[in-house]
Amino acid sequence: MFVKDIMAKNVISIEHNKTVLDACKKYKEHKLGSLVVVNAGVIVGIITERDIIERVVINQKNPSKIKVEEIMSKNIITIHASAKIEQAAELMKKHNIKKLPVILNNEFVGIITVTDLANLMPNFAKLFADEHQSFKFITPESY
Repeated sequence: MFVKDIMAKNVISIEHNKTVLDACKKYKEHKLGSLVVVNAGVIVGIITERDIIERVVINQKNPSKIKVEEIMSKNIITIHASAKIEQAAELMKKHNIKKLPVILNNEFVGIITVTDLANLMPNFAKLFADEHQSFKFITPESY
């Protein structure tokens, strides 16, 4: 299975020069916990609710004056849409991240999350068990 098969395709992004308050309004409007930050369509970062709490609220900064680019996480790890989902899981574990923007033809096309992968875990166990008949795997269905 490939990243493109399970990624969220309608991902909401925000321009790097918008304010943190603008980001919060998008969170509320779309019921999100993170936004991919772009500059002219190119991914430049990601901003999460946690970033806002730790870098704005706790420091008592004004969210209507702080730009998203000032508090976003930079140097974002991405994955290609045609990569296998196992590669996505390995990247997330290696870099201790929960959200992985997806690219295709150098364009941002979606996002895959730890939750997406967790929802597939019973299927992973079945696939692995089918390939290795000598092993017995306990899946939620076998309880």
